[in-house]
Amino acid sequence: MAGTARKRLLDELSTVSRRYMASYALFNQAVADRIGLHPTDLQCLNLLTLEDGPVTTGRVAELTGLTTGSATRLVDRLERAGYVVRQRDAADRRKVLVVTVPEKIAEFGRMWERLGGGWVALFDDLDDSELALLIDHMRRTTEFSAEQVARLRAERV
Repeated sequence: MAGTARKRLLDELSTVSRRYMASYALFNQAVADRIGLHPTDLQCLNLLTLEDGPVTTGRVAELTGLTTGSATRLVDRLERAGYVVRQRDAADRRKVLVVTVPEKIAEFGRMWERLGGGWVALFDDLDDSELALLIDHMRRTTEFSAEQVARLRAERV
């Protein structure tokens, strides 16, 4: 009986996860459309705001799982949209860094604040251990997804 209950829960988790991912992908598309970016470009911009500072295009490729050529084109689009600029690294003039434009990033942040205003309230009824469980799940899912992206890209070759 316990095995049947677990199977039902895992089936429900699978269904809910698929709906969750689809809803987020559609939300991401709507936000990207609103600010005139491709959904991948929007998420790259999101990832750039989580970095400690300027990064190379190679790092953009690592963050996104794209080839360096695709990452270069992505940075080109973000630059045309005014979200990033390219600058020579002061320590190593051979390196070119992708630098976010503070005013555009502030605008980007204000948009996320408007859209996510009620997000924190979704967790009001959870205790700290439940929040820790969600955080652990999201970290593990992020790692799993990155592994799957790498596997899919490797299989294309």
